[in-house]
Amino acid sequence: MKIQDKILELKKKKNAIILVHNYQIGEVQDIADLLGDSLDLSRKAQSTTADIIVFCGVHFMAEIAKILSPERMVLLPDVNAGCPLADMADPEELAKLKASHPNAVVVAYVNTSAQIKAQADICCTSANAINVINQIEEGKEIIFVPDQWLGAYAAKKTGRKLILWPGFCPTHMKIIPEVIDKKRKEHPEACVILHPECREDSLALADEIFGTGGMLNYVKKSSKREFIIGTETGIIYRLKKENPEKEFYPAQDMAICPNMKLTTLEKVLWSLEEEAYKIQVSKEIAQRASVAIEKMLAIK
Repeated sequence: MKIQDKILELKKKKNAIILVHNYQIGEVQDIADLLGDSLDLSRKAQSTTADIIVFCGVHFMAEIAKILSPERMVLLPDVNAGCPLADMADPEELAKLKASHPNAVVVAYVNTSAQIKAQADICCTSANAINVINQIEEGKEIIFVPDQWLGAYAAKKTGRKLILWPGFCPTHMKIIPEVIDKKRKEHPEACVILHPECREDSLALADEIFGTGGMLNYVKKSSKREFIIGTETGIIYRLKKENPEKEFYPAQDMAICPNMKLTTLEKVLWSLEEEAYKIQVSKEIAQRASVAIEKMLAIK
């Protein structure tokens, strides 16, 4: 029996659902019940009727699923699948920053720990950061944590001044202007699409700026035939699969998140067999974090 068939059999037996992020390796994307970006999977995790959620992504994503579905078992196939960007936001330091700006609204990117979300007023993703900022009362101070580049992009688009946390995604930081220029010269007809976690000087070279969900939608509707994709390279597998008549080139061949690549079919099967690794969030933290997450989910 193929490993995919073993996973399918065990998944049915245990009433489990497999959620897979767009940056996962191709063979893991192929076994997904639900495939998407952070916002998409957050919403879907909330509405599932499965007893077990296997989250093929990184730790903060599985935490969100657990917060939204506390009665369900949430499994992360590799306990080491973390997020360096999320780790850059320290709860104690955020508490100090909040104390120095007592009237500020705290917007936490979903790429944060549950402890950070518990201190936030509202969460956001790359897909809805602008909408989240726009609905905050004019004149209010806004602390944006932890991605300084997504925060800077949202500030530019909304005209609001944000207090930015000095965090960044190491993978997106590799997508520098020089590599974008090189790829554009190699593929002069291609549309350059970048993720808003990229540096500001890189974003200035983009034709379009979207999170992963936005990239997928734009490419599907576009009449263009070639695209230079500036985000983690895992999404190109899905782009090619859904748009076989179009060509895709990574803006940066080295834009690979090692944490996203930790999940394999073997680990997914083992996770289902052993029911590991179970994600746990304390009731107090989960209750506080859920308020910020639910506010985010209410914004389209």
